[in-house]
Formats: sequence, structure tokens, C-alpha cells
Amino acid sequence: MSRRRSAILVLEDGRTFHGEAYGSVGETFGEAVFNTGMTGYQETLTDPSYHRQVVVQTAPHIGNTGVNAEDDESGRIWVAGYVVRDPARIGSNWRATGGLEDRLAAEGVVGISGVDTRALTRHLRERGAMRVGISSVDDDPRALLARVRQSPQMVGADLSAEVTTEKPYVVEAVGEHRFTVAALDLGIKRNVSRRLAARGVTTHVLPAGSTIDDLLATGADAVFLSPGPGDPATAHGPVALAQEVLRRRVPLFGICFGSQILGRALGFGTYKLGYGHRGINQPVLDRVTGKVEVTSHNHGFAVAWPGREQEPSAVLGPGRRPGQGAVVPDQVIETEFGGVQVSHVCLNDNVVEGLRARDVPAFTVQYHPEAAAGPHDADYLFDRFAELIEGRGLDQQHSEGRTQSEGRTNA
Repeated sequence: MSRRRSAILVLEDGRTFHGEAYGSVGETFGEAVFNTGMTGYQETLTDPSYHRQVVVQTAPHIGNTGVNAEDDESGRIWVAGYVVRDPARIGSNWRATGGLEDRLAAEGVVGISGVDTRALTRHLRERGAMRVGISSVDDDPRALLARVRQSPQMVGADLSAEVTTEKPYVVEAVGEHRFTVAALDLGIKRNVSRRLAARGVTTHVLPAGSTIDDLLATGADAVFLSPGPGDPATAHGPVALAQEVLRRRVPLFGICFGSQILGRALGFGTYKLGYGHRGINQPVLDRVTGKVEVTSHNHGFAVAWPGREQEPSAVLGPGRRPGQGAVVPDQVIETEFGGVQVSHVCLNDNVVEGLRARDVPAFTVQYHPEAAAGPHDADYLFDRFAELIEGRGLDQQHSEGRTQSEGRTNA
């Protein structure tokens, strides 16, 4: 059995890890982030929101179920690099059509295995997400470090144009057609359209540079702002588009990057989290129903709520957690488009995970209710969107949710 080619991983603060080449042999750079999901690696790899990020899998065994032709969330792998501890030697699953490493190599994705991903994750939790390089062609850490520090940062990165569809396409409703939605593709995942289609929604997916006329020309009953990569502070075009949708009182729903865009359109700022939320096990409180949900996340930025503590974008300091001690106020903030409230909060760190507008038909969530590969606690949000489209506003839903919550409390 031949020995694998050696590889090194160097963080921008100089921390170095040694391992073996996994996937394609070569060199790559990006932002080092960690994902806490124990399954769903194929969905992670093909999620456009991971564009220009090097993903560290905290689960030690990756590749066990191989890859298949059905679970991709887009047409290609988007991660800039991949870091695993113990790659499976053989993928075994009745749905598998190939092996993970072969897929990575075929798409030119440079990875590294045999890394102490627990130590690497702890380092990123303490020091924050940072630039990184992986090389299986140069074993000189100092030379690689110099190239890492010359690579672009995620702050200020405008990436939606790099991942959006080149031309519009349509995903038809399943069964009886109820509504038409125009989705602005900032890095959309396939399961979004599937979840909408299951509710009788025909989705027109349009490029990120589309205008309000392009969206409304589809006959849209509502507009959807998709997830995607990059710094929301750079997305001036989508923000202006969202504001025009709000002025016309067209129902509007945003997820993840789309949530940050809608937050900016409502007048709020955004900021970079220390190391972000990435995984399928994040607890979120839905303030409409009072219910706690286990949810899927992939975001490194968040909406800045007035009065909320914000951590710096780089070094957090030993023992400090993002948002620690912060309390998201329950007040209504008046904006150009009326009152806005926080609808969802992450219970790990008090980060704002959703907004609801009281005077225009719009709401957001920062996480992923489409949740391929799960969990599905938040799938109801697509029902909430459909109800918003048919004129059953969030105020009525909010009142009913509180009544249901109080009923459970008093039972």
C-alpha cells in the first residue's frame, strides 16, 4: 500500500497542522471555518454559501456514505478546501454512486486529512475565523504563510455574482399551482425551491443582478431573497432591490444572506461574527410561537440590532463567546418601512436569527429552514411564507402563536 502525499495547513496567525493530501493535489486558500454537522457533508460541499471558505469538519469520520447524484444543493462543489480527520476508506450506502475523495479530486478540490480537527476547531473558536492555506505541493510553512496573508479576506468580499445563475430558470409547483415566487439567486440551494414546490409554489430563479421589473415580469406574488456567500455590507444592489420590493408591499422572505440583505434594507447594519454558526444542531427560539427549534446554520455575518453587544471580527480572546451576556431587546424599532421586531434568537449566543416587519409583509430568518440534510424543525417557515402571500399577515400569525404558546404553558 503506497503512502499518501504529505500536506500542510497554515493559518494566517502562523498555526500549522500537518497531514496527508485528500482529494486533489495542489494548493488552495480561503477562510477557515468549522462545521459541526455529523452528517450531510455532500450538502455542505455543494452549498454556494461556502464559496471561498475552507471547511473543517468537526465530526471525525467523513465519507462513510460516499456520494450520490441526488443530494447536491447546486451544480458543483463550492468549498475552497476541505479538512477532515479520518476519511472513510470505503463509502458504503445503497444510494452511493461514488466515493467522496474521488469526487473532490474530480472537481479539483484540495483537501487535507489526518488533521487534529478538534484542536483546529478550538483554535478557531478562541481566535476567530481566519484565512488559511492548504498545500500538498509545498512543505514550507513560512512560504505558505506569506501566500495566506496575501489572499483576500472575507470582510468586504462581494461574491454573489460569482455563484448566481447565469440565466433565469423555473422550478414548477408540485400538484396544484397556488403562487408564483421570484427568487433572487444570491447562492440559492436546490432544496429551497423543492420546499416551495411542495406547497404549490412555482419558483422563478433569477440572477443576482436582476431588477425590480425583472422580478415582477414573472407575475410574482412574492419575492424570495436566497442564501449566499460574502459580506452583506457589499451587496448594495440587492439591498436597493429589497427596498423597492418593500415600497411596493410585495410579500418578501429572506434566508441567511437574504436575511442580512433584508435587514440592511430595513435600515439595520451587519457585522462579522467571530467564528460564525455552521452545522445542523443550532438551537433557536421562535418568539412567535415560543418554541425552541434545532436548526441548520451557515453564516459568518449577522444583523446588528440596536443596543446589542457585538464582538470584534477577529480575535475574541480566551474563553469569550460571541454575544455572551448580550440580551436582544423585545422592543419595536421604527424604520422607513414601519416597526420591526426580532422574531428568532440563537440560544447559544443571543445572535439575531430573524426579523419580522409589522407594517409591511416581510420577514427573515438567518438560518436554513430548507435544511438539507436536516433537521426539519423550521420547515414550517415555508408555510408561514405561503400564508403571508395569501394575505394572512404575520401580525395574525404572531397573535395565534402566542396564544398557542400560552396554552401549552397553562396546560
